[in-house]
Amino acid sequence: MKPADIAFPSGSLWDLLAARIWAETRQLPLPALPGSSDLAWQDVAPGISCALLATDTARKRISVLVRLAPGVEYPPHGHAGVEEIHVLQGEARFDGRTLFPGDEYRAGPGACDRRVSSGNGCTCVLITSPDDVLA
Repeated sequence: MKPADIAFPSGSLWDLLAARIWAETRQLPLPALPGSSDLAWQDVAPGISCALLATDTARKRISVLVRLAPGVEYPPHGHAGVEEIHVLQGEARFDGRTLFPGDEYRAGPGACDRRVSSGNGCTCVLITSPDDVLA
């Protein structure tokens, strides 16, 4: 067994570990993502950090890795273009809808997210317009 096998268990082992941690603590564990320590993380607000993955200036799109700490709420915001969110770890809530790893959220241009939060913390991939505005 290699050290990486222990640090990043297979999906089935991770599911068993996560279920046990949830049963004992009622919190979802957030393992480190392979390679995420090499990213340029920036704290953008208390409990919210981001790492820019890609920029497409021609299409006015950015791809960002976003982390919300447990109990943090993202400010209400409007969308200049299509927003796509893919939950990688933890759980995220969008206006009352709870998403888990593997779930996707999509909002169209002009839509506004009033309440975005995470009770247990989460990591998501966000693909959106850099022209989004806080409401």
